[in-house]
Amino acid sequence: MAQVLEFKLPDLGEGLTEAEIVRWLVEVGDVVAVDQPVVEVETAKAMVEVPCPYGGVVTARFGAEGTELPVGAPLLTVAVGETADARPSGDAGGADTARTGGAGDGASGREPAAEGSGNVLVGYGTSQAPARRRRVRSAAPAVNGRPRTPEPVRETARPADGPVPVISPLVRRLARQNGLDLRELTGSGPDGLILRADVEHALALRSTTDRDRADTATGPTAQATAAPAASPGRAASVTRVPLKGIRGAVADKLSRSRTEIPDATCWVDADATELMRTRAAMNAAGGPKISVLALLARICTAALARFPELNASVDTAAREIVRYADVHLGFAAQTERGLVVPVVRDAHTRDAESLTAEFARLTEAARAGTLTPAELTGGTFTLNNYGVFGVDGSTPIINHPEAAMLGVGRIVPKPWVHEGELAVRQVVQLSLTFDHRVCDGGTAGGFLRYVADCVEQPAVLLRTL
Repeated sequence: MAQVLEFKLPDLGEGLTEAEIVRWLVEVGDVVAVDQPVVEVETAKAMVEVPCPYGGVVTARFGAEGTELPVGAPLLTVAVGETADARPSGDAGGADTARTGGAGDGASGREPAAEGSGNVLVGYGTSQAPARRRRVRSAAPAVNGRPRTPEPVRETARPADGPVPVISPLVRRLARQNGLDLRELTGSGPDGLILRADVEHALALRSTTDRDRADTATGPTAQATAAPAASPGRAASVTRVPLKGIRGAVADKLSRSRTEIPDATCWVDADATELMRTRAAMNAAGGPKISVLALLARICTAALARFPELNASVDTAAREIVRYADVHLGFAAQTERGLVVPVVRDAHTRDAESLTAEFARLTEAARAGTLTPAELTGGTFTLNNYGVFGVDGSTPIINHPEAAMLGVGRIVPKPWVHEGELAVRQVVQLSLTFDHRVCDGGTAGGFLRYVADCVEQPAVLLRTL
């Protein structure tokens, strides 16, 4: 007799509490192997393919595409140890796939439950699955409108060509929220890839069509219906936007930072003329171009080596300051999905070329929405280049649970006293927001002054290279 194991949405890491189903990768009646991806979900951090820790036949799916499920909610059920007679006839050829024992002895029906998954999922591990078991019923209710019998599944199966290719999950979500069928669109991207502009154009065209239809309505009824909405006594319309997904994650993290961390900010103006000249000389020498952000990151890691108190966090439960020997440098990146902070691992071991390449890779992944949870967590210090928005200064909120963040404004020509004379120089404002529990103002000021000295005289870095 087959046993049905329920696979629940696992904890995907870093305190994530829910995920949205983007695309199912299996149908009811499909045979799945251990660790085979069964669903693609979008969390507040990234897009993730979730592997199933069981091997067998999919008997039910819970949640349609676009549904948001909490961690621990059922994703699907898998019949393990299913015999060829109990499985849909169309899948009879995959009998060996659903069995873990290939010998076909009497114990083979129980072996799948003990088979370990190679993927470590929080709550599942790599040993025997602790999921709840129940007997297979001959007549079960439909799930997502799909009966568990094989015939209707064949009728409602996806086309062979799979889902419509879109440039990012944001485009798919935009279409879904506006009730737009992506299969009716012709993508303008490479190989028919549907871009955001394609969806926005289709929505604008539909809006124009609806407006034209409304304009053709005649008679006093239509005018009378529109009159109350235009009356001056009516309250203005209000739009409520749910705090969920990445917006909700950012809100929770920033609120926690403001609540727990007694932060303070200091700032200083610096003459970045020599830094910009040094970068120009590096790029003129050939090879990969060096970014300003990479040079600032290199200065940052050198400053943290001198002031390790800021490469830390506070363990409030143990009432301890935790200092880190390695620098995992986060950097703020604005994307269509919102603000994310990718992390450059072991930034203190990288040179300017390596930092430039890693910043470019992570930025591209952030814009495409393909950053993994591992690339978004584990930072020990954050560099925030808000100068790209055309502003000079800011008092950034610390990226909890880190202890400090360096902010960099725009680099612009300004009057500056240089060698006793007034001159036009490239000036930047630097700000440091720090957790006052890990250090006093003298340490924070020393860190910021060293950063400013390196910006003004990059040769200072040669002492530590």
